[in-house]
Amino acid sequence: MLKKMQCMAAAGLILICVVASAAAEAPDFASLTKKASPAVVNISTEKKIETGMSGLPSEMFRGMPPGFEQFFEHFGPGRQGMRPRTQRSLGTGFIISTDGYIVTNNHVVADADKVYVNLQGATGKDRSLVAQVVGTDEETDLALVKVQAPNELPFISFGDSDALEVGEWVLAIGNPFGLGHTVTAGILSAKGRNIQAGPFDNFLQTDASINPGNSGGPLINKDGKVIGINTAIVASGQGIGFAIPSNMAAKIIDQLKANKKVSRGWIGVNIQDVDAKTAMALGLKNDKGALVGGVMPGQPADKAGIRAGDVIVKVGNTEIEDTAGLLRSIAAMSPGVTAVITVIREGETLELPVTLAARNVRGNTPQDDAQEGQKRPAALLGISVRPLTAEESRTRNLAPGSGLIVVSSEPGKSAAENDIRQGDVILTANLQPVNRTEDLANIIDKAGKERGALTFQIQRQGQTFFRTVPLGEQTGNNSK
Repeated sequence: MLKKMQCMAAAGLILICVVASAAAEAPDFASLTKKASPAVVNISTEKKIETGMSGLPSEMFRGMPPGFEQFFEHFGPGRQGMRPRTQRSLGTGFIISTDGYIVTNNHVVADADKVYVNLQGATGKDRSLVAQVVGTDEETDLALVKVQAPNELPFISFGDSDALEVGEWVLAIGNPFGLGHTVTAGILSAKGRNIQAGPFDNFLQTDASINPGNSGGPLINKDGKVIGINTAIVASGQGIGFAIPSNMAAKIIDQLKANKKVSRGWIGVNIQDVDAKTAMALGLKNDKGALVGGVMPGQPADKAGIRAGDVIVKVGNTEIEDTAGLLRSIAAMSPGVTAVITVIREGETLELPVTLAARNVRGNTPQDDAQEGQKRPAALLGISVRPLTAEESRTRNLAPGSGLIVVSSEPGKSAAENDIRQGDVILTANLQPVNRTEDLANIIDKAGKERGALTFQIQRQGQTFFRTVPLGEQTGNNSK
């Protein structure tokens, strides 16, 4: 607690000095809550999914031999009773305009058949409105939805997240665990956090309590402005929550509102961070920048003359600290824009104008997309796969060029029924490395003739394990 000396004259000649506390005052949270809460909404979604065994509980199979539950699912009486059920989820959002535009997280509304927005009225009673998803951005986990309301709606505005300082008070509003409006207060603990949630991680960290159901809710500063969108938590920790900075979110929301999608720049390089040893070997003054490990032929960087071994240190007037900074800087620019990229090459500083192409969600090139139909050697299993991008390999701590990522896993097919999921990385098949789609195609063909099954080594959320998938007529939708 800070203290200061206050002195005053009393009784003519006597000087009286006292020590007074000068602790920083917390904001008026009650007033902030009253001001912001009407614009914070509960978002509920519905999605139809198929369920087997007529909803029989998994506890019924406890103690049974391994695989018995799957056998019962395929061949038991429940097979005849499969029926769709409604899966429901809850989240939070906040209104940003009087005509009903609402910001939330992509994962709150992703793949939903129906989205409902529940407005909290002055009486405390909720009214529910059907919402339409205007657009989503998977890479930053943002979504924009809209409702049609008979009257103008209350809203809150974005503030300047760059101006917020670590240690400042913040207020989180949301609907944790479906309990309804809840507010929690804390401070901004850190800025620029990378939690490997996506290629553009730049999270605000706060100790204001954020729990399941808070996703998509606002993080508010002392002026009542939204400086972050609550998005993630550390499940094993307390007081560690993360929010998307408002300055990043506002630009993305503007694009979603105007175009229903987000367009990002792309230059076509494989990059890595510069460590102290690399900086010494290259004769750099410090370990800042992004080292170009490779340049994709025919892409913008190649056309502009960027080479492997160049260290990118600046994009326009923005200093590049590391690979994450380069990704964010390029992605923040529109395709077709020409950016001046500063590189250090063999001790010489060069400024190279680069005309950006368009980045897609996977970060690969238009030529890759044209070949997407050829990247489905595992169709028999109900999955499609592709090689990982450099960024995907980096965030998963994999060697560049190793493994295949599962783009989709079709429900009811053999792979999905044996726990192969979208986003899994297949490292080996029958203990053989699979770094190209052709590798997997050859192994599937050989296994189909010789063994009738495949054992995949899978990486999922940092964990590595094996899954066995049968081949042939007895699998997937052919089980009758």
